[in-house]
Amino acid sequence: MENVICVKNLTKDYGQTRGVFDVSLEVKKGEVFGFLGPNGAGKTTAIRHLLGFSRPQSGGAEIKGLDCWKYPAMAQRHIGYISGEINYPQNMTGWQFIKEIAKMRGIDLKRAEELCDYFQLKANGELKRMSKGMKQKIALVIAFMHEPEILILDEPTSGLDPLMQAKFCDLIAAEKAKGNTIFMSSHMFEEVEKTCDRVAIIKQGKIIASVIMKDIEHRKDKEFEIRFKSKSDAQSFAKLNYEFTEKNFEKSRVKVLVNDGQINEFLTAVAKYKLEYISEIKFTLEKYFMGFYKQEVQDA
Repeated sequence: MENVICVKNLTKDYGQTRGVFDVSLEVKKGEVFGFLGPNGAGKTTAIRHLLGFSRPQSGGAEIKGLDCWKYPAMAQRHIGYISGEINYPQNMTGWQFIKEIAKMRGIDLKRAEELCDYFQLKANGELKRMSKGMKQKIALVIAFMHEPEILILDEPTSGLDPLMQAKFCDLIAAEKAKGNTIFMSSHMFEEVEKTCDRVAIIKQGKIIASVIMKDIEHRKDKEFEIRFKSKSDAQSFAKLNYEFTEKNFEKSRVKVLVNDGQINEFLTAVAKYKLEYISEIKFTLEKYFMGFYKQEVQDA
């Protein structure tokens, strides 16, 4: 499939480990790509290069084969964008601002009206008096209303309540179904998990891991939490040849990793003990992310 976003060895060093360093990634047409990391990790810096707002010190970024720094206006024609820091003119209503942007783009307001209804947005109020959530909804309307084929979204649900976050995830699924491409920066694990096909994790300006979300969902290793009737049973079970992630004998509880080939043997072993409960612990993107960061600390 065609790569519509391409970042090659991108470096922008602001000093004191701020910036991005030798970042490379590709996003295919129709893919939802997550860019995950804590605040200050370099997500917004990379996005500013994709928009042509910042000149790279080395390497570069392309949208549909167009160098983002050399041809920003041409590249931006394909893009809908949400900034991580939204600033609006203070002397306009939300709807006046939406109309002004629509006029600049040469589009009608039909899709904007649909999006306002979808996000339950009454845009008639003054922008300067709007809450953060209302301003975020305005940004969503503006990013999506011209039906771009590429969406670059920097913390797109900041300030939204859980209901609107869920509606946003549904909107992303609909855009993907149309064949559009989404590049989404976030530090919200659940949002990324629900929407993205692939995820790159960035830390201190460097990509430290990438993962296909289906690999997370269908991970072969299973983690179980077991609580025994007695402390002695927990201690006895903990001597078996499994990889334990937690041993809490005061609560008669262990957590254990079991691979596919061990499942039958594991269930047979557990059946010999009296239990309070046993449950499988879902492996999430957050667990993957935190485990990788722990590994980074151990390897340092």
